[in-house]
Amino acid sequence: MDELKYAKYIITEPSPNLPEFNFMRTRILHSEKDIVPGALWVNCVWYYKGVDSVLTKAHTHDCDEVIAFIGSNPNDPHDLGGEIEMWLADEKYIITKSSIVVAPKGLVHCPLIIRRVDRPIFHFTAMTEGGVHFIE
Repeated sequence: MDELKYAKYIITEPSPNLPEFNFMRTRILHSEKDIVPGALWVNCVWYYKGVDSVLTKAHTHDCDEVIAFIGSNPNDPHDLGGEIEMWLADEKYIITKSSIVVAPKGLVHCPLIIRRVDRPIFHFTAMTEGGVHFIE
């Protein structure tokens, strides 16, 4: 497809510059402005049984962020097949259903903790290229 004019807009591999985390997951795809100029920041990951990890510290962004967790049960797509702990400001939420979390610009969110995975969970995040500001 390299000879096609718009092939650069089709991303089929994750960025080789992303850090690896020490838990059972497979990063599928990732886009950002360094890959395609002007692109949204999007990260797509599968979490597998055996995951028990804190993914990220509390932080904010200069833009809205969408954070999704999608179960893989074909008989009940609303069943997450696990348990995610997600903090929004000082409120702890336990997610057990397929969900989209909207973190408005400036809202402190995370830590994000994968507490249990019974069957694979698909996770993606998407946002414009706003900065990340970690909370100490």
